[in-house]
Amino acid sequence: MLMLIFSLAGVPPFVGFWAKWFVIKEALAAGFVSLAVIAVVFSIIGAYYYLRIVKLMYFDDPDDISPIVCGQDTRVVLSFNGLAVLVLGLMPGALMTVCVAAMSGPA
Repeated sequence: MLMLIFSLAGVPPFVGFWAKWFVIKEALAAGFVSLAVIAVVFSIIGAYYYLRIVKLMYFDDPDDISPIVCGQDTRVVLSFNGLAVLVLGLMPGALMTVCVAAMSGPA
C-alpha cells in the first residue's frame, strides 16, 4: 500500500513519478508553462493528502487491532502489483515504448 500511495503522489522511483514527469515535460515543450506550473502546484497539494494517508496508516494508533485476514491469491496479486509499480518505475522505457506504439495506431 505504501508503494502504491507513493506512486500516486509521484515519488521517485515509482511509476507514478514518470507519469507526472512526462505530462509536465510535454506541457512545457508545447509552450504551456502556466499549465505546467499549475500541474506542479496541484501535484504538491495531492502529495500532501496522499502522504497524510501514509501517516495515518503507519504512525497513528489503530482504532481496531484485529488482524486482517486475506487469502494467498490476494497476497500474490498485491505483491505482483507492488512489484510492477516498482519495476516500471525503475525501467520506464519499456512502458513508454508500449504507450507510444499504442498512440501511433495500427501498423
